[in-house]
Amino acid sequence: MAKVSVIFVIYDARRYIPRVFDAVMNQTHQDLEVIAVINKSTDGSREEIQKKYPQVKIIDRGKNLGFAEGNNAGILQATGEFIQLVNQDLILEPNYVAEMLQAFADSGVAAATGKLLRYDFDNNQKTKIIDSTGITMSSSGRARDRGQMQLDAGQFDGQPDVFAVSGAAAMYRKSALEKVRYKDEYFDQDFFMYWEDVDLSWRLNRAGFKNVYVPAAIGYHGRTAGQSAGGYLHLFKFIRHHSKLSRQIRRWNYKNHILMYLKNTPRVSLLFVLREAVMLGYIAVFEPSTLGVVPELLRQMKSLKDKRKVN
Repeated sequence: MAKVSVIFVIYDARRYIPRVFDAVMNQTHQDLEVIAVINKSTDGSREEIQKKYPQVKIIDRGKNLGFAEGNNAGILQATGEFIQLVNQDLILEPNYVAEMLQAFADSGVAAATGKLLRYDFDNNQKTKIIDSTGITMSSSGRARDRGQMQLDAGQFDGQPDVFAVSGAAAMYRKSALEKVRYKDEYFDQDFFMYWEDVDLSWRLNRAGFKNVYVPAAIGYHGRTAGQSAGGYLHLFKFIRHHSKLSRQIRRWNYKNHILMYLKNTPRVSLLFVLREAVMLGYIAVFEPSTLGVVPELLRQMKSLKDKRKVN
C-alpha cells in the first residue's frame, strides 16, 4: 500500500478544521501521514489541531509563509511516495485518496486532481457547482479552472488529460516533484500565493510528465480565498470580480501570471502580448495601485533563467 503524505497549510481556519480534518482521517486509504503547516494563525487553529488530532505533525515557523513556501515546508518533511494537498476549506469524500492513487498506475502521471465542487460552509451543504476539473491554458497564456461555476452533469468526466491541476486538492508523485525541484522549492516561492500551482504543473509538463483529472475522486471546496467571476465572459464581469479583490491579491495575480508565463513558455505569443497590453491599459485606468508590484516583478524576473534550467 502506497504511503501518502497529506499536507494542510493553515491560516485562521478553526471554523473549518473539524469537517475538513475528519474527512481526511476517514479516508478509505489509511496509510496516511498528515502534516499541518501553521501560517501564523491567530484564531487557535494550532491548539484545535493539537487537541483533536494529536497524530498530526505540526510545522510552525511563526510567520505566514504563503501557499508556496508553506506547502514546500510540508513536502520537504513528507515521507510519503505521494503528496496530497488539501486546502483548509476543502472536504474530501472518503474514497478521494484511493481513487486518486489509481491514476498513478501510469508511470507518466506526475499530478492529478479530482472533481472539485463548491461547498457552502454557511449552510453546511454540498453543491453540484463545479469549482475545478483541472486547468486549461489558452494560446494567449490565460489559465482557467475548467468548467468553473457550471452545473456538474459529468460533462468533463471523459476528458482526463488537463494542462494543469489546482493546488486545492492535488496529488503529486514525490519522485516527479524532485525532478523539477529548484533548491528547496517545489512551488516557486517568488509567487507566495496564486498561480504557483499552474507554474508547477507546467514545469512537470516540460519535464515530460502528464497531469490528469480523476472524476471519481470528489472534493468540496469552500474557496475562501475569493470567488471566481465564473469565466470572465465579458469585461463587466471581469471588472465586477476585480473590484471585490484586495489590493494585495490583485498584485499577486498580476505579477504571478506574468512570471508563470515567461518562465515556462518556449516562445512568447503575439496573443499574449496583445492580451497583456489590454490588461495593462485596464489596470492603468481602473487599478493603478496594482502597478506598485512592477518593481518586485522586475526583480524576480532576474531568477527566471536559473529556474528554467532545472528542466
